[in-house]
Amino acid sequence: MSDRARILAVNPGGMTTRIAVYEQEERVFEATIEHSREELDALCPPSAPLEYACQLDYRKDAIERALEEGGQTSEPFDAIVGRGGLLRSIPSGTYDVSEQLLADARVGYQGQHASNLGALLADALVKDLGGRAFIVDPVSVDEFDSLARYSGHKDIERKSLGHALNTKATARKAATAP
Repeated sequence: MSDRARILAVNPGGMTTRIAVYEQEERVFEATIEHSREELDALCPPSAPLEYACQLDYRKDAIERALEEGGQTSEPFDAIVGRGGLLRSIPSGTYDVSEQLLADARVGYQGQHASNLGALLADALVKDLGGRAFIVDPVSVDEFDSLARYSGHKDIERKSLGHALNTKATARKAATAP
């Protein structure tokens, strides 16, 4: 077993699942798994076409196949990190995947989006691949100050739903640009 932390990052999107394996900060493997609309549509009941939880087993199996084909299953992972979804409003950061978080992801607490699968996949994958399940900077990050909540109508408060993970990554990249 390596003395370097092994981390699997999982980013489910509408038609793809992107994965990457890191040892410490070095990316040692990455893959983009393409999903056809027909395959995904066949997984969910016609009455609930946008409930992404019905894709969980299909995407988990696809991830495990890609890791096997990429030679990434010989050592367990220390952590599996899923893209955070439309969960309860929380500050940015890294969160352990909990039962409440999983329940919110399954039902689409603040809406349905493929990113809701991030926590579900991390939780399901740790059972086979080892490690602990986390999410980082979900779409539901809320760090608005009180002034940012003003909408222009006294009875309507602005809600914070933005892509904190992308925003922070872009800010870091811009801050280090020459």
